Amino acid sequence: MILTTTNSIENFKIVDYLGIVTGVAINEEKLTMGFSMSKYLGSIRNSIDITKEKAFQQLQENAKKLNANAVVGIKVEIELMTSNYAMVSVTGTAVQVAA
Repeated sequence: MILTTTNSIENFKIVDYLGIVTGVAINEEKLTMGFSMSKYLGSIRNSIDITKEKAFQQLQENAKKLNANAVVGIKVEIELMTSNYAMVSVTGTAVQVAA
């Protein structure tokens, strides 16, 4: 599946717009501050990477349910919630493209 933040895909024609799809994931491991800022920042990066991957997987699953072969106009929102959990929301438009 083609995933892009742009509204078009070079060398492909969008033949059908199928609807807006979303993937949302929350990392269930609570981030702890500890005594080292560098370890905390590394923990945040790792948490966001894992959570973002889960959100993109969910986005693709939802797009496949609409028989899409691409998602365009993807927007990614990352939030560190007050309870020290990372949340990632990914939204885009599911489309059918042809070469």
